[in-house]
Amino acid sequence: MNEKQAHKRTIQGYIVNKIDDKSIVIFVERKVVHQRYRKIVKRFKKYIIHDEQNRGKIGDFISAIECRPISKRKAFVLREVITKGVSL
Repeated sequence: MNEKQAHKRTIQGYIVNKIDDKSIVIFVERKVVHQRYRKIVKRFKKYIIHDEQNRGKIGDFISAIECRPISKRKAFVLREVITKGVSL
C-alpha cells in the first residue's frame, strides 16, 4: 500500500566555500533555547555537501538532504538552490 520512506534530515544554509569538483561547504545557523538562561541563542555549524552538477555558487542559499556517507565528512547531497547569491 503506502511505502514508508526513511527519515532523512534536510538542512538549509549559505554556501561559503567551494572545495573541489562536486564539493561545497555550507554555513547553517539554528536557534535554540539556552538551558540555564532560557534565552534564544544562535548555534552555527559547517557541513560539506556533495554537488554532482556543480550548480552551487558562493553566496547561494541552498537546501540539502541526508544520504549515505560519500566520504569521511560528506553525508549530504544538494537538493535545490533556493536563492541565488550576489556574484562579485
